[in-house]
Amino acid sequence: MTGTPTPAPPTPAQTVGPFYGYALPFPGGPDLAPAGHPDTLTVHGHVYDGAGAPVPDALLEIWQPGPDGDRSGAPGSLRKDPVTGGHAGRDGVTFTGFGRVATDADGRWAIRTLPPAGAPYLSVCVFARGLLHHLFTRIYLPGPAAEADPLLASLPTERRATLLATGTGPRTLRFDVRLQGPEETVFLDFR
Repeated sequence: MTGTPTPAPPTPAQTVGPFYGYALPFPGGPDLAPAGHPDTLTVHGHVYDGAGAPVPDALLEIWQPGPDGDRSGAPGSLRKDPVTGGHAGRDGVTFTGFGRVATDADGRWAIRTLPPAGAPYLSVCVFARGLLHHLFTRIYLPGPAAEADPLLASLPTERRATLLATGTGPRTLRFDVRLQGPEETVFLDFR
């Protein structure tokens, strides 16, 4: 065989994994509030990357105190199905203070929860493609308690806005997570 070998075509580009939305969501993960509870609050939004494009495979974990201020949580979020060994989901009655929701194809997410007592915010952990370490942030609920929070008050006004949920309807709030860029969400560093 003579001649110059034909170069191999380049391999296709690949997004850095892991892809958290595949195996970690569980039935009822976004439903922190017991089914039909009259004080249910819906919090929804999008996750955006640095270019402003939606992130379709992010995962958000929500941690919060209960409406009575209890921070210990309750078992019941990750119940196992005794027959299949898979996740049976929530029992639909117990408020556990924990939720997990994946974004959809358009980067949207939504949870149904109860307003926390003792803290004016929901704690959030964000997992997304290309992130080697998950990110921590807070969703501050509108009101005087949020305005008095020391962490929120310590931020410049324009950065503070990235942590504030805004009302979009009765008992409905919006909170977008921006992973990079000029409107990047404030992320907390825990060491």
